Amino acid sequence: MSTPTQTDPGLVARLGTVKWSNYVVYIGFVLVFVFFAVTQTQYFLNATNLTNIVIQAAPITIMAIGMVFVLSTGEIDLSIGSTVALSGLTAGVVLQATDQWWLAALCGLAIGAAVGLVNGIFITWVRLPSFLVTLATMGLVAGLARQLTDLQSVPVTDKAFVWIFGGGNLLGLPIMVWWTAAAVLVGWHLLRQRRYGAHVLAVGNSAAASRVSGIKVNRVRLMVFVGSAMTAALAGLLYAGRLQGARYTLGETDLMTVIAASIVGGTSLFGGKGTVIGALIGSLLMSMINNGLILSGLNVSQQMIVRGAIILIAVSFSLRGKKNS
Repeated sequence: MSTPTQTDPGLVARLGTVKWSNYVVYIGFVLVFVFFAVTQTQYFLNATNLTNIVIQAAPITIMAIGMVFVLSTGEIDLSIGSTVALSGLTAGVVLQATDQWWLAALCGLAIGAAVGLVNGIFITWVRLPSFLVTLATMGLVAGLARQLTDLQSVPVTDKAFVWIFGGGNLLGLPIMVWWTAAAVLVGWHLLRQRRYGAHVLAVGNSAAASRVSGIKVNRVRLMVFVGSAMTAALAGLLYAGRLQGARYTLGETDLMTVIAASIVGGTSLFGGKGTVIGALIGSLLMSMINNGLILSGLNVSQQMIVRGAIILIAVSFSLRGKKNS
């Protein structure tokens, strides 16, 4: 009969086999939540503030899901921030010209598909590194966004567009929550329940072995870049709807946050491993950190320093996990 001071050797053995690196984001989420709940009790736990955290995380979550697929193939997409701005501005311009919210939304999403297609073609057929291709398109798309309206903001006043893309409520919940839930469900289903997701992870593990097994590697890579750009385009529409306006600066600081959310959530920077649920928690964690830092009185520069440190730590964990696997 064991005493309260004795430790069950079976329990210790089981705990020793747990791969704790898979749960870092969940542990970190709880610790950060408790920290800000204790240090900023008056404001942080306010229902309105907690809702704002989820709303602000929505575009990041949607882009992080697209980034999960890209990173899982061993690639990277640096053009998402610029795509956000161009898609949002395009939707705003089309909305002003036609007064048709659905046409504006389609044009914004089409911009994302076009950017992703260009990225995918240069990466798969011209065989250039994704880092260089998306770095180039990041500048190209950013220039187009500035040129489109000559650096002028575009107001978005259509009530239907504003309600659907960020400003509405459905069944008592902000519409941004529903967009987040839909994106997570679709992303999880594609990655975990469909053959496409298995192909994505296989390509990330070994492109050569994937070709031998009959997987069309170039098509998979093309599809993940189109998907990533379209999630960025959707994020642009959500920004335009929630802010009731579009500007060339939309999404310009999101790239680092999206990559951090993806990697902190458990997606490997080196391919072969991705998690949509982890990306969701990572996005909420980043949003919660930003919110808590603002409540603590930190300025934008200090917030950027903290995010950079988080990415550095997350990449270190990712590299260590790759070496140990």
